[in-house]
Amino acid sequence: MNREIVVSIDGMGGDNAPQSIIDGLAIAHVRHPKVKFLLHGDHARLQSILLSRPALKNVTQVVHCDDVVGMEDKPSQALRRGRNTSMWRSIDSVRNKDAQVVVSAGNTGALMAMAKVQLRTVPGLSRPAIAAIWPTIRGQTVVLDVGANIDSDARQLFDFALIGEAYARVVLGLERPSVGLLNVGSEEMKGNEAVKAAAVALRSSGLPMRFHGFVEGDDISAGTVDVVVTSGFTGNIALKTAEGTARLIGHYIRSAMARSFLSRIGYFFSKSGFDVLRKKLDPRAVNGGVFLGLNGVVVKSHGSTDGLGFATAIDLAVEMGSSDFVQRVADAMSHLPASASALDGSRPEAASEASVAVEAVAS
Repeated sequence: MNREIVVSIDGMGGDNAPQSIIDGLAIAHVRHPKVKFLLHGDHARLQSILLSRPALKNVTQVVHCDDVVGMEDKPSQALRRGRNTSMWRSIDSVRNKDAQVVVSAGNTGALMAMAKVQLRTVPGLSRPAIAAIWPTIRGQTVVLDVGANIDSDARQLFDFALIGEAYARVVLGLERPSVGLLNVGSEEMKGNEAVKAAAVALRSSGLPMRFHGFVEGDDISAGTVDVVVTSGFTGNIALKTAEGTARLIGHYIRSAMARSFLSRIGYFFSKSGFDVLRKKLDPRAVNGGVFLGLNGVVVKSHGSTDGLGFATAIDLAVEMGSSDFVQRVADAMSHLPASASALDGSRPEAASEASVAVEAVAS
């Protein structure tokens, strides 16, 4: 790592904050001893927990904030009263260049709204998207959008393909990631008009992109492509379905192993194999979605995660903070082909509440 990395932390965001946040920081400090942290929240509460972790305390600066964004707060409410919340101040540190990246386990809608107001969208980009890393048979796949936008038009899907590919280059280390559009079938005549128009534009764009075409739901876990592009509505449902399926499989395995004396003996002899499977099914191992398309890097952790899961989100933040990802996206958007401009037309009527709130504040 050639430069000092400072990670800004929303110390009060999430279901188990601030304990799980500081537990995660302690794990992350062992993994990244040169990284420093700006921890935003209730100074007295945070310092009392840090006292038992002197090594972490030495690389952590606590910034006091009087207020907290609740997990049930609407984005519009959070924006109106959020200037002295731990979430707002943690994003503000990135805007002021005091940190390279921010991590929060707080309210997703409020985080997106605040990030858009403070960091703004990269010029030329229609909307930001949330990208998640998905474990697959082949390794890992980037999926976006997984919740930033309820609906997406053709231009937005086109933009998501660009920023998703750039993200895969940085995080997965791929020289030429393959990109696919999630659809109800692989045939060209299937899908809604937005998906079909985006596919035509990507094929004719002339960009140095390996555009695969359409992929289906089962192609995500198969790892058919490196980047899967879809609307936030569909992507979020797919993500939650995958997480639920992983928990269901884990439940079935535990039930089967406890069914009889012989099955418990079998588990004893195959424990190492089951340990590997448990790690692969553990959602904490892939915790952390990135808000792509902003003039700054924002990592969203699951709100209910524990310290290990939050540390995984920090791992991702450190990797993003040490890259030139934002500049890559800005360069790509400044050289858009004519096929992208041709997609600028009607926008979907539905938008996320975060987007509506941001537009209301901006106006």
